[in-house]
Amino acid sequence: MAPDSHRNPESSLIVLVVGLGNPGSAYAATKHNVGFWLVDAFARKHGVALSERLAESITGVGQIDHPLRILKPQTYMNNSGRSVAKVMGRFGITPAEMVVVQDDVDLPCGVLRIKNGGSAGGHRGIASIIDAIGSDRFIRLKIGVGRDDRIDTADYVLSPFSSAALTQVTAGIERGVDALDLLVAGRMTEAMNRHHVRATMPPA
Repeated sequence: MAPDSHRNPESSLIVLVVGLGNPGSAYAATKHNVGFWLVDAFARKHGVALSERLAESITGVGQIDHPLRILKPQTYMNNSGRSVAKVMGRFGITPAEMVVVQDDVDLPCGVLRIKNGGSAGGHRGIASIIDAIGSDRFIRLKIGVGRDDRIDTADYVLSPFSSAALTQVTAGIERGVDALDLLVAGRMTEAMNRHHVRATMPPA
């Protein structure tokens, strides 16, 4: 594994992809679970079975140019870091070798953004990971879920999409799978050039 968590991401192979969301059928269709949706789609593309239970997570390992673990913490969003830290410690994974897939209310539905390091931006799942691993030096793949200023943000992200918004998000997930292919190969600049896609804001 990579010894230096501050390496140039262009030279870092990603060995851990984490999708953020909440476990259980009550949350499965909500906006806060698009991180789960995207990594599920990525796993299906590459034939990775997410069936192993490990460190309060659902996980699976595939060979995608190199061995790659996909992880869905089952701790609920605000405690995501607990599971991520356990898995990183068990397998000697550094922050520079990880991509975390998250929802983002500050982006229109379906828009992708890629960020390397920095603050959590108000996302409690990301904040939990930063706190648990003691570093913010990991890549985030964000997918927009929009926002509605008439609704409290906590309630908004735990509600389902409208049909129009879901169409946008589904298209964003397809692009996100391609972006993950590039990111896991250490081709961050190419991923950013191809997938910083703007979209109109549909009703959420």
